[in-house]
Amino acid sequence: MRRAVIAYLTLVLTAGAGHTDHTLDLVIYGATGEVGSHVMQEALDRGHRVTAVSRNPAQLAMQHPNLSVVKGDLLDTASVTETVTGQDVVILSVRGVIGDSGSPESALQFIAAETLVDVLFQQGDRAPRLIHVGGSGSLEVEPGVLFAAKLPKILLPKDLEVEILGQILALEFYRKVDDVKWTYITPPKNFTNGPRTGVFRIGGDRALEDDRGRTRVSRTDFAVALVDEAEQARHVRQRFAVAY
Repeated sequence: MRRAVIAYLTLVLTAGAGHTDHTLDLVIYGATGEVGSHVMQEALDRGHRVTAVSRNPAQLAMQHPNLSVVKGDLLDTASVTETVTGQDVVILSVRGVIGDSGSPESALQFIAAETLVDVLFQQGDRAPRLIHVGGSGSLEVEPGVLFAAKLPKILLPKDLEVEILGQILALEFYRKVDDVKWTYITPPKNFTNGPRTGVFRIGGDRALEDDRGRTRVSRTDFAVALVDEAEQARHVRQRFAVAY
């Protein structure tokens, strides 16, 4: 497998209006999270069918005609296979650390990436696409320097440091995968609780800053960008970033 090369930095304004006439079947791992819940709502608002996966389905009280809530476990390959088979897109938006080794390989984001790629590879041409919600620590803040390298690690909780490094490791892993249709979507350093505007920029490996030097986007607009990608598949086997 060869490393995918991403040598672009497009600053494209989008209205988030790329709706499709085709109803998609989407699986969301992490649908109860701060990002996943917004993605779920955006997808349902556009008329897509959503399967929300949780280890405890009772945690998701939302009801919608196009929403199914199922029990699932990203650490169980059989469970993952059963859940994703026949779907169009799998969205991975999870956090966590498994065990206490303190290594990036123990981050759930990385473990889940490996598991899903293995499962989707086995399904061949019938496999759904995979959209992974990555971490801003993997973005460059200057040429060759990641945001993660600028963080004051002495102040970081150990589990958070592991998660950040695990997200970087997951991106490195994906970039060696050329037999599964993956996309790694990256938020900026700061999420806001702002409204859905549908207007944002799309970039590559470099952190996007606005004219005041801020790197931010609302969770609702990030969800717009993600569902746009689910519909349009513009960044297959690529990482792209979203920010104002």
